[in-house]
Amino acid sequence: LYCQQPTMKAILSVTAFLHFLPHFTSALNIVIAGGTGPVGRELSSILHNQDDAQHQITILTRNSFLASSPSRVSGDFGWLGRSFLEEHETVRLRDWDGGDLLDIVGCDFLGWQDDALKGADCVINLVGGYTAQRTMACERIIRESLSCNPSAKQILLTMADIDLQTTLKKDRAKECEEMVSKNCASSVCLRAELNDVKGSCDQIMSVINSL
Repeated sequence: LYCQQPTMKAILSVTAFLHFLPHFTSALNIVIAGGTGPVGRELSSILHNQDDAQHQITILTRNSFLASSPSRVSGDFGWLGRSFLEEHETVRLRDWDGGDLLDIVGCDFLGWQDDALKGADCVINLVGGYTAQRTMACERIIRESLSCNPSAKQILLTMADIDLQTTLKKDRAKECEEMVSKNCASSVCLRAELNDVKGSCDQIMSVINSL
């Protein structure tokens, strides 16, 4: 039997056709620590509205009751609001200890590791503050992820040095980045300027879309 070899023109035509086919993104289980701030709010909204996927987003918060209240009642804790959660049904809140058992306010933090991390495809650390609390939170996320789900992609977002200002905050930021890089085989450490919500989300989405 004689099989005709495809011509270069035919190959280019098929390539062009495939280029214009819609790209379908697989649905992922995504965990966001510190996700009740501006970046977390925008990122979870982008993930929820991604047309070709049905991502499940779990936001770790120290107090899910306050974070989901109709209006903000405390500046000490993050807040998304009831209306936001009603409009973004793929987003849920989960109490966790934030790495510091002395600062627990949420009533249902026990078991957050198995509930949130075990089935996660990607864990995003947006915890800010750059205090010892952030370092402990970073360590806790890494330790628990390695224990129950070491293959999850770890993404750490850190402010640019110019915004951290003090040497202490810069050192703490670097400590967390080194902690992630040395312990997590599949990890990315990102930097963004203060208040650059769009730039932060663009960087994170670039990583997520590559999974």
